[in-house]
Amino acid sequence: MVHQQRSPAQLSQSGDTEDMTMTLAPRLAYFAGVARTEHVTRAAQEMNVPQSTLSRAMVRLEQDLGVELFARRGRTVALTPAGRTFLTSVERALAEIERAAEEVRADADPATGKVAFGFLHTMGTETVPGLIRAFRAEHPRVRFSLVQNYGEAMLERMRAGELDLCLTSPVPDAPDLVARRLDEQKLRLVVPADHRLAARKRVRLAEAADESFVTLEPGYGLRRITDALCAEAGFRPKVAFEGEEAETLRGLVAAGLGVALLPPPAVPRPGVAELTVTAPRAAREIGVAWMAGTVDTPPVAAFKKFLLSRKGTLLT
Repeated sequence: MVHQQRSPAQLSQSGDTEDMTMTLAPRLAYFAGVARTEHVTRAAQEMNVPQSTLSRAMVRLEQDLGVELFARRGRTVALTPAGRTFLTSVERALAEIERAAEEVRADADPATGKVAFGFLHTMGTETVPGLIRAFRAEHPRVRFSLVQNYGEAMLERMRAGELDLCLTSPVPDAPDLVARRLDEQKLRLVVPADHRLAARKRVRLAEAADESFVTLEPGYGLRRITDALCAEAGFRPKVAFEGEEAETLRGLVAAGLGVALLPPPAVPRPGVAELTVTAPRAAREIGVAWMAGTVDTPPVAAFKKFLLSRKGTLLT
């Protein structure tokens, strides 16, 4: 079957602007060079392309657009009004492409590049600042774009290309991701300071079966772990309040509004007691994840290697 090739003007009329862009784009730098010098031969020399190639490209460009861009006077040319209008947009587009190219080259620079790094809210006070400080002792000029969020939201941002790596819990298991377990964090039963259990050092989770719980919202990894541990202890938690941040939950506990299963705080908070849970075993795994099949820039590769070297000591 033979398909008739349509001109870019026809494609544009049919709404296929993507095909129009793909056809015009390779000729834009040629056009800008000729417009700048107003001389085809001189432009060909400056851009190191054959004059015949450049001349044909300009003719095809005018045919594609359906307008005359140049008024020709021998080997010299002058822009027509349409050409001047077109040049303004072409120069803006080429400048934006150059800016984008410089930006991605800068981000990939081994010494000064950028790492887009996501992590859980509970790791933002001490753990992540400590990691970055230790990493930058050897890579002092690497830049970071930091994102705090819950696990599923970070994984979606990573799938969208917005993050290079993320620290999350639970450690994800998905075919499009690579994940490595780095450490484990004990969870404590946090109760108000005047609670009946507050004088205890250790507690079985089943002893809190009748309590009201304050938890993170559904979808958060810590919420799933809380629900699973309570189920293992033989009860379903009665949820009184749901939040988005662990320290907010600690404040609710201090106000006497319930109890919570939480990782240790960065700084001890007054008004609560934090009890070791003896049964079931209460802990969450912390891991690092990245997209499978991606090619790391040098700064991302260096930071990934650094994180993997901290296995077992991430939280210390």
